[in-house]
Amino acid sequence: QVQLVESGGGLVQAGGSLRLSCAASGGIFSGYAMGWFRQAPGKERELVSAISWTSTSIYYADSVRGRFTISRDNVKNLVTLQMNSLKPEDTAVYFCAAAQTYLGNTYYLAAGEYDYWGQGTQVTVSS
Repeated sequence: QVQLVESGGGLVQAGGSLRLSCAASGGIFSGYAMGWFRQAPGKERELVSAISWTSTSIYYADSVRGRFTISRDNVKNLVTLQMNSLKPEDTAVYFCAAAQTYLGNTYYLAAGEYDYWGQGTQVTVSS
């Protein structure tokens, strides 16, 4: 049973930083593209960032590019999202997700392409 568990969320003032982590059950990262999604109340779930399983291809949403950084460690089965210069509009529940793939240079943009999901961690940015 594959499990993903997010951590690192919390309350921060605008302009501050948070680092989210996603820990996966053993042995899945080498063969899974990973993504971070977020969902604010009353809004659709949106892709924030994605990374291929070799880390050779990375995607950022326009709204976070230049502020957020995604990285992964396939040995430790961890993926992180470093969030800097946070804005109130970043407030949401953040989810990590894994998409099974044999294409090392590929990331995925659609939620329906992901096979496993964490339960989410709340990020609240105050002004």
